[in-house]
Amino acid sequence: MESTTKTGRVRNVAGWVAPFVVILLLYATGWHTEVFGRLQQAVLWTGLIQPETELPNDERTLIDYDIPLVSLKGEAVNLSEFKDKVIFLNFWATWCPPCIAEMPNIQQLYEEFKTNDEIAFVMVSVDDNTDKAREFITRKEFTFPVYQLAGRRPASLQSPTIPTTYVIDKSGILLAKRIGMANYSTSSFKSFLKKLLAN
Repeated sequence: MESTTKTGRVRNVAGWVAPFVVILLLYATGWHTEVFGRLQQAVLWTGLIQPETELPNDERTLIDYDIPLVSLKGEAVNLSEFKDKVIFLNFWATWCPPCIAEMPNIQQLYEEFKTNDEIAFVMVSVDDNTDKAREFITRKEFTFPVYQLAGRRPASLQSPTIPTTYVIDKSGILLAKRIGMANYSTSSFKSFLKKLLAN
């Protein structure tokens, strides 16, 4: 009887230790971001997390286009170069699981709109290491344009959280803002963008 009790205790301890060891290994190898990102990606595909498609009138603001950026190729760019276009602006990082979770659906959205000259996709990595961001984008085979900040970020586009996504219309009005991950490759969000492009 005592032997059976001890065996049961050992199994209980092993049941608690095994997941802990797995989590430690994920963190030690750096794979935790990818794994947690994949899990959150599964949540996105359920369609439960949708982006907001229009801010209330009192929250809409005229944005400051003067945001210096640098592409992953080292080319200097300013957000003002995309003036008069609809801008899909996303701030993300390679160490952010929710960012990784939403990127495949942003890629799908980009694929649908990339031939339209009236929309600009501006994916801004907040990683300190440009090489890390470049390696991640290459490995994942994402083709949307990626930049890093090369200066200040205006107050109208400040957020303590990533990912944060903004949609700016052709006249420079911030029309949509999403703090946290979302699935942007949905019919409702695509319709929202098409409506902005038609104006």
